[in-house]
Amino acid sequence: MNGQTTPSRAATEVTASTDQFVAWVRGAAPYIHAFRGRTFVIGFGGEVAAGARAQSLAYDCNLLAALGIRLVLVHGARPQIDAELARRGLEPRYHNGLRVTDADALECVKAAMAVTRIEVEALLSQGLPNTPMAGSYMRITGGNFITARPVGVVEGVDYLYTGAVRKIIAEEINADLDQQNVVLITPLGVSPAGEIFNLSMEEVAEAVAIAVHAEKLIYLCDAPGLLDADQHLIDSVTADEAERMFNAGEGLTEDLDLYLPCAIRAVRRGVARVHLIDHDKDGGLLLEFFTHAGVGTVVSRDPLFGLREATVEDVAALVALISPMEADGTLVRRGRELLEQEVDRFTVVEHDGVLVGCAALYPFSDERAAELACLAVTPEYRRAGLGDQLLRRIEQRARAQRLERLFVLTTRTAHWFRERGFSEIGPDALPRQKRELYNYQRRSKVFTKPL
Repeated sequence: MNGQTTPSRAATEVTASTDQFVAWVRGAAPYIHAFRGRTFVIGFGGEVAAGARAQSLAYDCNLLAALGIRLVLVHGARPQIDAELARRGLEPRYHNGLRVTDADALECVKAAMAVTRIEVEALLSQGLPNTPMAGSYMRITGGNFITARPVGVVEGVDYLYTGAVRKIIAEEINADLDQQNVVLITPLGVSPAGEIFNLSMEEVAEAVAIAVHAEKLIYLCDAPGLLDADQHLIDSVTADEAERMFNAGEGLTEDLDLYLPCAIRAVRRGVARVHLIDHDKDGGLLLEFFTHAGVGTVVSRDPLFGLREATVEDVAALVALISPMEADGTLVRRGRELLEQEVDRFTVVEHDGVLVGCAALYPFSDERAAELACLAVTPEYRRAGLGDQLLRRIEQRARAQRLERLFVLTTRTAHWFRERGFSEIGPDALPRQKRELYNYQRRSKVFTKPL
């Protein structure tokens, strides 16, 4: 015995967990700063309000409000209305996905909406000790913010008391938000003549987001988001791309069939981003807004950023991009001539025609491995998740070459790679050619990730 003690496994795990927590909080800080004072409109159906995740949703909305985000919540009650109709021996009627609301159905709508709203308010009003809402008090407000009109007769079907939004009284909603209230909107509207109309939650959420100039419109839906042909989540999509998918009926669920047209219209009419998030994903709102990768699909009017493979014309911009990081020792120096020779290995990301990020792939095919090198993003765009997009593109390129693992050498960003599934290894585990070139004076840490 040498008198030294070895940390227990439990202590090591606690330390690792603590480090992860600290890294997550620090990583979330830029988003907290960016979203404070911004308006988010969150639309969710009655199945969410009555489902197993309703409690968690209340906790997360409480946290968003506590972080200074201006919240407007729009709830639906479709299953509750159907249940009330069944209780009264009435059959629900739909046409093209929209409820036909006669006088008897309207009574069921009013009853179900009232109960659902009270239940949502109750969830948002909790403050028990030893819960995420301990010590909090959310002021929930509402009002006659919506002027409605009848849908009328469409394709020979009279929708009766089913209505559409005529006007949103945005100044009143904003006045409540200015008082740090959370605005809860029930999708009922009144006409100037005093008639009550049943409105769809998704269209009310869309109209409210447009009227209050929301930063984000969020729909909690029955899917992870939009999926591609291989059933992989699509992180972001433009309104034009989303419209093409909708018209083709690609990957649409019952909710997405209703929500996607609203998302497309919203971003075309001024809402910065629309997010489609799985309502069964615990903490989905937090994961979408406070982690680099997110968990849902973002719909925007224009592409957020454009990724492509580099060409010789990009060399000057590459030099300008990576030079500051070469100067401070973050990146290994590469001369212009070397960049010209190896430019085909680079993937670049540009915003409005300006190159704002890059990464390179150096394959070692004999050992089924590849190096991720020269990952760089300009400082003003480091909060936009471009590093993650570049990493995913490099991984796709490596998989296309049938490579099995990716490795990276870094001196400054070890935590970033750990958070994205990389594990630390020693230089001796590098491919032979790279191992022979390893600079022991620079002492870069080596990380690897299976593909």
